[in-house]
Amino acid sequence: MAGVNGDRKGKKDDNGLSSAIDFVLSNAKLVLGVGGAAMLGIATLAVKRMYDRSLSAPSSPTKTNHSGKRSWEEPSWLGSSPRTLNHDMKHNVSRSLQTLPTSSSSFQTDFPRRTAGRPSSSRSSSKAALHRGRMRLSLQEHLWAFYHERVNISPEEQQAARHAALDICAELRAFIHTKVPDMPLRDMYLSGSLYHDLQVVSADHAQLMVPLILEKSLWSFIPGEETIMNVPGFWLVRRENLEYFPRTSSYWDRCLIGGYLSPKSVLEAFEKLVTGCMNWPAIGSVLGYVVRPAVPSHMEALALSLEVQYDSERWLHVDFLPLLVSEDAVSLIAKPHRERENLWRQSFWSAETTKLLALDRDDNGCRCVCMKIAKAVCKLNPALTPLNASHLANAVLLLSESERDWSREALAERFTQLIRALVGHLEAGRLPCALDPKVNLLCELTPREVDELGYTLYCSLSDPESLLRTV
Repeated sequence: MAGVNGDRKGKKDDNGLSSAIDFVLSNAKLVLGVGGAAMLGIATLAVKRMYDRSLSAPSSPTKTNHSGKRSWEEPSWLGSSPRTLNHDMKHNVSRSLQTLPTSSSSFQTDFPRRTAGRPSSSRSSSKAALHRGRMRLSLQEHLWAFYHERVNISPEEQQAARHAALDICAELRAFIHTKVPDMPLRDMYLSGSLYHDLQVVSADHAQLMVPLILEKSLWSFIPGEETIMNVPGFWLVRRENLEYFPRTSSYWDRCLIGGYLSPKSVLEAFEKLVTGCMNWPAIGSVLGYVVRPAVPSHMEALALSLEVQYDSERWLHVDFLPLLVSEDAVSLIAKPHRERENLWRQSFWSAETTKLLALDRDDNGCRCVCMKIAKAVCKLNPALTPLNASHLANAVLLLSESERDWSREALAERFTQLIRALVGHLEAGRLPCALDPKVNLLCELTPREVDELGYTLYCSLSDPESLLRTV
């Protein structure tokens, strides 16, 4: 009853103030004239709005940071992003902000400084500092526990997956050389995170690289930013000298579309060989595996992959990736743009991995651990699957340019900063490649995917451990 009477009293006071303001405005014209009444009305309206705004603040106590902003204010994600969230998402995000740490100092375990004031405020600040210290310690422990229990893969499982991938590679190499001996190819080789100790959760993915041989005088590589499509990070491969060397002068002329070598046509040519001509049930029975073509996901509609069951409970996907290498050592893979099927994708994975491992090796850092934890979170959380290993590796490399301390003790702080950095990149709609800043790694994501990713990661900032509580 006391609360009810208090609420009624507040409403009564509010109504009394409004009545007083209306009375002043209604009689101002008689005293001050029209011009003076107008000025008084504007000033009074401003004061009234400020009063109403202060009453509309949440009932929870507000926390003021060093910049003077209050924790219940609407986040910049909701106002500045060109890709806006819906009303329900805004409401939930705004509610989560009430417990959001406003700076990295929120995770510090140092004792609070003694300040003049009432003893109750000192005790509350001490409890808050102790809570923040426990929160940081808890996150650190949870991250390492999650890494050892869910992320890390045993050497035995990795070795078994590599052995199965090598068997599939040998079968494909022998069949293609026998079936089409005139196809100009270099030696196939296996690659991917499985061979750099960067695979997470389970050893279930490998890439079979198939290098194509192109005649230097018949083909040229055109960067995507120099085309009408203006897409850095993608390339066109154009057929040259058709007047002197007509079609059929090159083996790969059969994959031309509009005068350009099409990665889609190249994949379709290999698909006829890999899935249409090879007797995988018979090959699998000889190897002791179950092998069948994999159905591509909606995000990779143009992909050629084999699904290999090499144990009763272990599966491996082997991606078949035709590869081109220019004279300038630019690596292009037949993984077309989601909307432009004639563009070859530039692969930075080998260089990114080499740089990431080298940085960790120099200072015995935890960059790879941080990236693997984030990669596992994205793999286990359906809302985060659009973020791939390249996104995360580049986000870690960019963060390494500003943060020097990557010791094991700093894992919790670096992980939280990584999530914040990803939210910032998603809000801006741009994640530059660490090795080529003009390349935007988010250019293929749809506005809906950006919104869902940003919303999920933003909500996790108030409780980073929620990302580790996966199914």
